[in-house]
Amino acid sequence: MAVIKVHGIPLSTAAARVIACLNEKGLEFDLIPVDMGSGEHKKEPFLSLSPFGQVPAFEDGDLKLFESRAITKYIAQEYGDKGTPLLASGKEMAIVSVWMEVEAHQYDPVAMKLAWELALKPHFGMQVDDAVVAENEEKLGKVLDIYEARLSVSKYLGGDVFTLADLHHLPTLSYLMNTQAKKLFEPRPKVSAWVADIFSRPAWRKFLELREQK
Repeated sequence: MAVIKVHGIPLSTAAARVIACLNEKGLEFDLIPVDMGSGEHKKEPFLSLSPFGQVPAFEDGDLKLFESRAITKYIAQEYGDKGTPLLASGKEMAIVSVWMEVEAHQYDPVAMKLAWELALKPHFGMQVDDAVVAENEEKLGKVLDIYEARLSVSKYLGGDVFTLADLHHLPTLSYLMNTQAKKLFEPRPKVSAWVADIFSRPAWRKFLELREQK
């Protein structure tokens, strides 16, 4: 068995974030399924790994972590000599950190609400709330206006190379771009080009193949 273990399911955007990071680093890992339908993530022994009962939980030898963005940052730092760098140094890292925060606090809360309504609710046979969709499409449009401006001066959010600031967006983007929310991206050429670029990465395509298998 691999030293690294990811407890979760590929359908989870948070687990997808971690798996995509491991793929970028070319690291072997074991994906240990968590039966969320039966509430396995809310019981022991899972809670000893992730006390808030959320996937993924992560193990690297005797190190146990939860919270996907903390996990990806650990992977990028600990395995800095492997695969894609994903981080920067000095002032460049300060800019990457800003856009990592933007993803977590400005983009993801809105994008996840849309992904839930437009992609995941239909998947589970649930009724979509059109009012929630309309409200969050408006909010996401405002965020994407800021992204369009940023991507007009740099190829990626954190600068001119792909980093965690970009990678962290991939899971929610992969859901949204298969829904009506795609219309929010298409009129913004810099954002559209950025999405196409990061979607084309071999590490992400490898994850999508995994998700299809599961």
